[in-house]
Amino acid sequence: MGGAGAEDVEAVVVGAGIAGLATALALRRAGVARDVGGGGVVVLERHAELRAAGAALTIFPNGWFALRALGVARKLTPRYEPYETSVVTNLESGATQVFLFGGHKSRSGEVRVRPVHRRALLEAMAEELPPGTIRFSSRLTSISTEPAADGSSPELAVVRLDDGSVIRSKVLIGCDGVNSVVARWLGLSEPASSGRSCVRGLAVYPGGHSVKKELRQFLSHGLRAGMVPISDTDIYWFVVNNTIPAEKEAGGDPEMILREVTDNLGRHLPEEFLDVVRHSDRDNLTWAPLLYRAPWAILTGRAARGPVTVAGDAFHPMTPDMAQGGCAALEDAVVLARALSRRAGAAADGVAAYVAERRGRAAWIVAGAYLSGYVQQGSTSGPGVRAYAVKLFRDWIFYRFIFPLLADTMWFNCGDLTAPAPPTPRDAEEEAGKKSHAHYQ
Repeated sequence: MGGAGAEDVEAVVVGAGIAGLATALALRRAGVARDVGGGGVVVLERHAELRAAGAALTIFPNGWFALRALGVARKLTPRYEPYETSVVTNLESGATQVFLFGGHKSRSGEVRVRPVHRRALLEAMAEELPPGTIRFSSRLTSISTEPAADGSSPELAVVRLDDGSVIRSKVLIGCDGVNSVVARWLGLSEPASSGRSCVRGLAVYPGGHSVKKELRQFLSHGLRAGMVPISDTDIYWFVVNNTIPAEKEAGGDPEMILREVTDNLGRHLPEEFLDVVRHSDRDNLTWAPLLYRAPWAILTGRAARGPVTVAGDAFHPMTPDMAQGGCAALEDAVVLARALSRRAGAAADGVAAYVAERRGRAAWIVAGAYLSGYVQQGSTSGPGVRAYAVKLFRDWIFYRFIFPLLADTMWFNCGDLTAPAPPTPRDAEEEAGKKSHAHYQ
């Protein structure tokens, strides 16, 4: 049991990353949880401050639709210019292809593709939350559920923290990343390795750079590198490689990571890319394995248990090959808050509705991202017939026919946060009249 000294709130969100902050903000926007002083939403973050691992991300139209629903898009779109093209160079053949991110959709307004600083996105959402909503240095030690003592809710979620405090809430959402404690408590399968890893960095040119506003990608077997300007001074870059032992050896040492990229992994990459790497901000370098949850595990796994569920990477970790991790998390936040707002007083029903709505789309995005990465990188197997077939498929079919279809999924609009008003007696009479009229036609 929670105990007499437990704090009672409307909602607890575990994790203050993109998914966590978006979820907390969505819950407030939808009226599910309001002021923290009045027992609203609490965000538990185990670190001492907002963390921006990854330096930057690209937000596609589906992400901007969600940010617009959250009321945050207006703060970011004036700061970041859109781009529409990716120039892909095959380093083995020298061939270059250009393709559009828009797929078969039209491109206009704020929903165009834009790269943003990860910290800017986090701060834009955090600023919309009341002071005290985010509780830093809060480590979760246990999760349980119990009946509500006053009968106001069928079941409450109870979390205990490492400082001994206990919080009861009507709904608990785990937004605590790939290695989610909440997902493990629910019984979701552990994320699987893709066999690939990714180095991410942010290059800074104080005097400005002259790199064109587009995504440049370079492909060879077992490696894919890319770079895209975020501003006049900053360029986001990445290298996706088949996992090698040097990754563990480098650990979190930025100098070792840079040497590995310039002297080993990327030694055959164009000098223009290596120059960007050498300008990297040492505080924004990461090298980590790419994990994902199998699509069938997302479709069938237990992602809800009473008033407890997960969102973002805790629900559907994916490889970054379609740049959809953050965008899908933003979608989750809007859909979850809307589902809960439509089932006031029945958090478990709202949670179940959210999971049912999100399973299919999340599984599709995870599968698309995995396929995209596997094909673009020329598979994760060594040289051979299969690798050769994958490269042929990539060069002649994938970019021309498959990627535009995948790009169309990035135009998904998750909708707004306004719950439908309950029908009035007059609405019911009018609806009955319509049915009666139709019966006699």
